[in-house]
Amino acid sequence: MARCDDHDREIAVLRAQAEQLKRALGKNAVVDQAIGVVITYGGVDAETGREVLEEVSRRTDTEPAQVAEHLVRWPRRTWLPATLHQVLDAALERARSAGSRADSQDGSRPASAP
Repeated sequence: MARCDDHDREIAVLRAQAEQLKRALGKNAVVDQAIGVVITYGGVDAETGREVLEEVSRRTDTEPAQVAEHLVRWPRRTWLPATLHQVLDAALERARSAGSRADSQDGSRPASAP
């Protein structure tokens, strides 16, 4: 009987791990979609979009997945929580300023926003 109990416990652990992986993959998909929103809204590249999303998460003390959920829903809702919107705009401004300084240092011209 002990062997059957061990087997049942192992199956339960594997099921729990599979569920955790599914949740993590779902969060990653939402984060990737949110980065696309930041790229489109801010006219930045993918790397900067990810950095901005991380900065907004840190500055608002909100999990990245929760920030991502708000950003992904934003185009359909046509609103974003005011604090999140302010922090997003400030982070994009800092990112653009940093990009402009880097571009002027290497002699290239900044790309225009889409």
